[in-house]
Amino acid sequence: MSGAANRPPAIRTAAVLGAGTMGAQVAAHLSNAGIPVRLLDMSDELAREGLKRARAARPDPFFSADAARLITTGGFDTDLPALATADWIIEAVVERLDVKQALFEKIDALTGLKAIVSSNTSGIPLTALAQGRSERFRRRFLGTHFFNPPRYLHLLELIPTVETDPAVMDAVSRFADRHLGKGVVVAKDSPNFIANHLGLYGAVRAIAALDHGFTIEEIDAITGPAIGRPKSATFRTMDIAGLDVLADVMRNLAERLDDDAARTMFTVPPLVSALVQRGWIGSKTGQGFYKKLGDEILTLDPQAMDYRPRQPARLASIDAARNMEQSADRIRFLFLAQDRAGQFLRDTLGQLLLYTARVTPHIAYSIDDVDRAMRWGFGWELGPFETWDAIGVARVIDACGATDLPPLAAEALARGAFRPAPAGGAVSLVPPASSDVEILRTAKAAGQIIRSNAACSLVDLGDDVLAVEFHSKMNTIGGDTIEMLETAVREASGRFRAIVVGNEALNFSAGANLMLLLLESQEGNWDEVDLMVRGFQRATMALKYADVPVIVAPGGLALGGGCEMCLHGDRVVAAAETYMGLVEAGVGLIPAGGGTKEMLVRAMAACGDGADPLPHVRRVFETIGFGKVSTSAEDARQLGYLRPVDAVVANRDRLIDEAKRVALARAADYVRPQAPAAIRVGGETVQAALKLGVYLAWRAGRISDHDALIGRTLASVLSGGKLAYLGAISETQLLDLEREAFLQLCGERKTQERIAHTLKTGKPLRN
Repeated sequence: MSGAANRPPAIRTAAVLGAGTMGAQVAAHLSNAGIPVRLLDMSDELAREGLKRARAARPDPFFSADAARLITTGGFDTDLPALATADWIIEAVVERLDVKQALFEKIDALTGLKAIVSSNTSGIPLTALAQGRSERFRRRFLGTHFFNPPRYLHLLELIPTVETDPAVMDAVSRFADRHLGKGVVVAKDSPNFIANHLGLYGAVRAIAALDHGFTIEEIDAITGPAIGRPKSATFRTMDIAGLDVLADVMRNLAERLDDDAARTMFTVPPLVSALVQRGWIGSKTGQGFYKKLGDEILTLDPQAMDYRPRQPARLASIDAARNMEQSADRIRFLFLAQDRAGQFLRDTLGQLLLYTARVTPHIAYSIDDVDRAMRWGFGWELGPFETWDAIGVARVIDACGATDLPPLAAEALARGAFRPAPAGGAVSLVPPASSDVEILRTAKAAGQIIRSNAACSLVDLGDDVLAVEFHSKMNTIGGDTIEMLETAVREASGRFRAIVVGNEALNFSAGANLMLLLLESQEGNWDEVDLMVRGFQRATMALKYADVPVIVAPGGLALGGGCEMCLHGDRVVAAAETYMGLVEAGVGLIPAGGGTKEMLVRAMAACGDGADPLPHVRRVFETIGFGKVSTSAEDARQLGYLRPVDAVVANRDRLIDEAKRVALARAADYVRPQAPAAIRVGGETVQAALKLGVYLAWRAGRISDHDALIGRTLASVLSGGKLAYLGAISETQLLDLEREAFLQLCGERKTQERIAHTLKTGKPLRN
């Protein structure tokens, strides 16, 4: 293939064929990237129904309601010719070879077809799907296996055939990475590719353990966060995916494997078949391995085929491992434990590790791709080969009594590890997929940490950019964090060109250290609380008025104080999946790290001279008062937490790199901002209107007495305190108002009850 006419098109438009759960949600995520999408099914009515289901789905597949407007629907009978102008066509119809082949035949016949065409098959051979198609079609055809739900699961497996044009692979890979936020792994055209193949093996081994005396609760306790897996662990994950889907994928894998022994391993377990026959297929029917009955969760008794109350798993080694911070340490400890947890892991995880080493040459191009696939597709903290090295290759082999070693395992045993670590170093993890992802991790591995304490580190990112990385539990903000933020601003002045505040953890920051605040409040140490708040205000203002640009890079949760730091950055570069909010009202407080002040500053800036400020202030009042949290970075923009100048990055792994790029661009002509001479406030007129709304909500029973107190306090701060008329006050005065209000609310018994309840349950209390 040569010449401009044969190059794959730049992906600016797309079409998805099949409006089922997966097809409609793939279309939704393409629209999240700003791509106009045609969603087709057997008829336009079916396509519209599929889109309607996607819009009602939870978790929401759309970043914002506006994204859905980019999707138009149609039917195969009337709208297939329109696909000739699409840049990328994704097939997501029923998993039947004949149905897919017939649809591809029609697409191949379209006049002027220029599109890349891919199938979202979960396991049908791509070569078989392309059989009989034209050379032009086959050169632009590949597999694109999205994981469900496609907005939230990071993995995308790309599967080329021997005829797929490398330029097509590169075009889809780059688009998926940069615009869809995907972690791309190239898989071999083998049954069920990489992640599902290995995930199913682990599921089969776990189900088999039920016949050896293990309970569902015990297995989920062992296979969840204890070994660096999601909270849904094994059986809850199966319920979420659907046991009918599990059975179908398992049958598909068994049918397509070459050897009889392998096929036997993936025979659908009798228990799963029995549950499917009863219609107990998981979350979508309300019962599977678990059943929700009102507020109670019941557990399946596989022997009686009935449900019973949940039984807490009592496993001494699991309790002992809770204090181990590193997942590698926990996995090694539990795998070698001489109790039921250790026995289970040696019988299941140990066999999975051996199986992975055996099949990897047939399903993947490298052990790195296998580790990434399981990290990104199933949320494992360590992939299989990282797990081998965490436990120790020799220990795994000895514990499993393995004699006929797969060649990969034998080679690793000879050199001591799959990825030997430097002498005295920690376990070597899968390397970053490219040089411009996970750059903070790379800088730390290169020894570029300048300063560090228990909560925070300063890291040299190169090119005179300094990173501030949080690493306390949930990245909560305390004295150590504040100290390091102020140190970063001082260090940067004259030594660095810019600062990036961010991390590569699951969450940017869950906010202030509530435990410390509660203890000081209960003891009545108001001077200490006052110093804490003043310290945080000083830190956020230092970020705002630093001598160099400060770029804040949130991803995941950015709540309370975490959100306030974002509000004070010169720019924000946010991951698309950022859940940002000033949530202090939920614990009986108002934002006092400058958040209330900064939201008011933005509101008044949007209010023209002479215009009524009330609508603008009311919006801020409701955002803070209701503790609104964004459902995405784009939603954060609509709530006012992000500005039009702030950027959104689809791929979280590229977040710090993009923040660094923005930092350097801002540094080129950066001028330190000056504090405003005065900030307009609405005075008693605005305050009265806001307090009237609070009173009416209280009278209607929509809010509690304490909610009303918080609302009145917030209204007073947002209107300028005791200012009688529309006027202006200084930024310092606004900071004083929010700090005084915060201290007043800390002294309320009901606020302390809310804080204690949140610390205990993780949920707000409306007392």
